[in-house]
Amino acid sequence: MKIVYHLGAHFTDEDRLVKCLLANKDVLSQEGIAVPNPDIYRRGLRDMVVKLRGNAASPEQQEELLNELLRGDIPDRLIFSWDSFLSLPPWVLKDTLYPAAGQRVRAFSQIFPSLENEFFLSIRNIATFLPLLYQKIKPDSYQAFLAGADIYELRWSRVIADILEANPNARLTVWCDEDTPLIWPEVLRAVSGLPDDQALLGDSDLLGMLMSGEGISRMNAYLETRPPQNIAQRRKIVSAFLDKFAVPERIELTVELPGWTQDIVDDLTAIYDSDVETILQSNAVTFIRP
Repeated sequence: MKIVYHLGAHFTDEDRLVKCLLANKDVLSQEGIAVPNPDIYRRGLRDMVVKLRGNAASPEQQEELLNELLRGDIPDRLIFSWDSFLSLPPWVLKDTLYPAAGQRVRAFSQIFPSLENEFFLSIRNIATFLPLLYQKIKPDSYQAFLAGADIYELRWSRVIADILEANPNARLTVWCDEDTPLIWPEVLRAVSGLPDDQALLGDSDLLGMLMSGEGISRMNAYLETRPPQNIAQRRKIVSAFLDKFAVPERIELTVELPGWTQDIVDDLTAIYDSDVETILQSNAVTFIRP
């Protein structure tokens, strides 16, 4: 059995992935893929990590947890998704970004230490990530929010390096949240392990957040009558409909933090773009991109 952890990050998913997979539960089940109830497994996994304190779970502990989560046949692939695998929101920013990421991933991987663990992570422009984090935790002040961090030194590549250093055999797949509407079908199939040609409910859900209702209807009708022959062709079709039917106010995001200017946003965006290029050069991760 393979264990799959969708690690988030915060503000890149909002449980859309697990909800979409649960909507396809029957299809997944036929292929030996299980997606347990998040309300049960998040509590169960967290409690197990606390109990283990960094040690590997015994076969008896693993069996007990699986019985609690599955209550049925053991699948070939077991999928967990939670945006707080790397950290709970109040501790995302402490001197750096996700300072405990490596240790946290290591701790969760020790729950099923003898099984193959696979990890998935979506990253987001720091210029839009930090304002959302600020709104989420509602700190007493901007300085308290920063917790010693320098916003110009925050790098996803360092979070990834920390995860891989603490988990040298980990298989890690990464994508940019900004690209998700274009690559959503590939993300679903990468996490689920299903083939590219497997039909799934919810393939166009994210596009519905960016496009008008007319645009979605016309795009789906087009795809139904002219099925794309490959991923690249589908992306070309989706891009064309986005260009024509995107709703501007759904795409534009207002960025607000105390003292921030457009220059700061532009600088952070440039740093993020450079950081993505650094990650793309790594042979240690699989990167899904348009």
